[in-house]
Amino acid sequence: MAVNTSDLAERLADAHGLSKTQAKAVVDDVLKGIAEAAVKGEEVSLNGFGKFKVQNKPAREGRNPSTGAAIKIAASKKVVFQPAKALRDTVNG
Repeated sequence: MAVNTSDLAERLADAHGLSKTQAKAVVDDVLKGIAEAAVKGEEVSLNGFGKFKVQNKPAREGRNPSTGAAIKIAASKKVVFQPAKALRDTVNG
């Protein structure tokens, strides 16, 4: 089962006595802040949870899976998440 932003907002509202609308705004602002930092190439470190950071992927050559023809894959950036030890330990029991 997946947890979405509405589920997170509902948990936040219940835990802190907020309305669901207020909690949804908080969740949206946190996610917006992470996205804005990623656009700037900044790392977001959340103690005990993990880090979001941007990695540069260089241009490379690949293969079209249906034809086998060589294709050029453009350079790009990707956002990666590196979980903190505390989160890994919690997940692994």
